[in-house]
Amino acid sequence: MPLTDRRVRIVEHPLTPRLTEVRRVERLTPAMVRVTLGGPALDGFHEMAPADHVKLYFAQGDDPVPVPPRIRADSLEDPLPGAPEPIMRDYTVRYHRPDAQELDVDMVLHGDGPGSSFAAKAAPGDLVGVLGPRGSEIVPYVWDWYLLGCDETGLPALGRWLEALPAGVPAFAFAEVAGPQEEQELRSDADVTLTWVHRDGARAGRSGALEEAVRGFRPPAGDGYAWFGAEATTLKPIRRFVRNEIGLPKEQADIDGYWKAGVADHDHHDGLD
Repeated sequence: MPLTDRRVRIVEHPLTPRLTEVRRVERLTPAMVRVTLGGPALDGFHEMAPADHVKLYFAQGDDPVPVPPRIRADSLEDPLPGAPEPIMRDYTVRYHRPDAQELDVDMVLHGDGPGSSFAAKAAPGDLVGVLGPRGSEIVPYVWDWYLLGCDETGLPALGRWLEALPAGVPAFAFAEVAGPQEEQELRSDADVTLTWVHRDGARAGRSGALEEAVRGFRPPAGDGYAWFGAEATTLKPIRRFVRNEIGLPKEQADIDGYWKAGVADHDHHDGLD
């Protein structure tokens, strides 16, 4: 197959703030909550790729209405002098149902951060803002095999990857979670080998369990593609393994630090260097 047919394509979307309402809340595991957002503001919402993510922005203090970001010329602007700054966090789009004007976001309960605190108390009728996705990174599903990995924060994207892959294509997935109670049922028509990796008491972001499991992977014949979404520091040795030992060039690997231990609101665009 020509190399041009395998190029990643970037599709940009208008940066539109949308005020939505919580419609349903479902506890998927002890530490994962699915929040269904809905409302007419989701008309025109677009998502096109497994790793598409939005920024949720939340209410502050006693005001039930979230503080929206300022947008000018399709870019984020600083708040006006004296105005409150929006509190925003990144989340993967799990499911989007345009006809129902609904969006599912799976949120990890991991302390007292703004997203976790919202998810722990979310109830139908609560208001939350949605910004983005800013763009979609579309990987054509034409590779001979796929290597996928994540921790809890990347599980929604992993679920989307597995559901999107063509029937029968070999996919090797590694998912790090706290323990067996955090495992989820993930559906796929691909030929998936899924390995759940348990931290067994180690702190999230401080464990080498995912790297140790991935190092046992041996690629099959053909050309592959790798995707990982997890804590940034734990992904550095995995990226070296993928690039140097498996031999995948950077065009065939997307290894994204979704968060960084000890850093609030980590910008995943900073990369792993």
